[in-house]
Amino acid sequence: MQTRAFSVSFFLVCFLCLSSQSAFAKKMYRWVNENGETVFSDQVPPEHAQLRRESLNEKGRVVEVTEQAKTKEQQAIDDRLNALKKAQEKIIAQQAANDKVLLSTFRNLKDMESSLYAKMQSLDAQRNVAQANLKRVENQLETQQKKAAELERNGKKIPATLLDEIKQTEAQIQAAYAEINKQIEKKNRAKAEFEADIERYKFLTQGNTDPSNAPDLSVQAKAAAEIGLYACETDELCAKAWASAHEFIKAHATTPIDTDTDKLIMGRAPASDSDLSLSVSKIEDENKKQQLFLDIRCRESSLGTELCASQKVRELRSAFKPYIESMLDK
Repeated sequence: MQTRAFSVSFFLVCFLCLSSQSAFAKKMYRWVNENGETVFSDQVPPEHAQLRRESLNEKGRVVEVTEQAKTKEQQAIDDRLNALKKAQEKIIAQQAANDKVLLSTFRNLKDMESSLYAKMQSLDAQRNVAQANLKRVENQLETQQKKAAELERNGKKIPATLLDEIKQTEAQIQAAYAEINKQIEKKNRAKAEFEADIERYKFLTQGNTDPSNAPDLSVQAKAAAEIGLYACETDELCAKAWASAHEFIKAHATTPIDTDTDKLIMGRAPASDSDLSLSVSKIEDENKKQQLFLDIRCRESSLGTELCASQKVRELRSAFKPYIESMLDK
């Protein structure tokens, strides 16, 4: 009985081997259906075409994998993540380029301070011209008004031409005031930009006696740190950082979160010129290391564009990484 059982088992194994070789003689597919069952077939039925499947060669080895088809919502999220990745790379590249220009333009902080002083002197000269023009038209208006008053005292009608001249002079005065305010704003903006550049220069050259030889990688790393980019050291820390990112968005965004997945936290689109919509995406770098990237959106308008280019938004970006690190230290 034992010998017979062996023979039956032996022939059964041989039969299975031959069947297996016959089955894999042409391309085969393997997938798991909706019931969790593993299916082998040389054809994929339409109702299973959306499922993840593996293509097997004649030896039963996986040669190709077709991932499960994505829903419209999943594809929309992937598209947003790809857009954020490109935005991240663009900002890093732009910051690195700006840093290179800064380091190659100025030899030291004294150079920068001298340039700032010269720029302020030039802007002050332009404002002095505008103020002199204002004084001139104010004197002109005073003369015209005295002439009109004298005519009235003598019981004479004020000529229409004189009235028109007064109106024109008043308009010139308003324009002169506007120009002076414009020059003041220009000076304040230039000063703020210069001061920001000075702080950036200090940051880039700290501990470096020869800033002209600052390595590109260092510049790029420091640029990344200031645009709202946090690199995860471990998966565990990344999970904690992801939770902290939620809190950061809730604290600083003016629009509510409308997308929340394991890779993307995205705020609703800005509705007003003062709205800040924040998003954080989890993206892999070229070394497959996870990193969190903060994206800030403003309304597509002149005021919205100005807001996104403001110091407020720059400070918000640079605050993201320190915020995450401070939360991880708790």
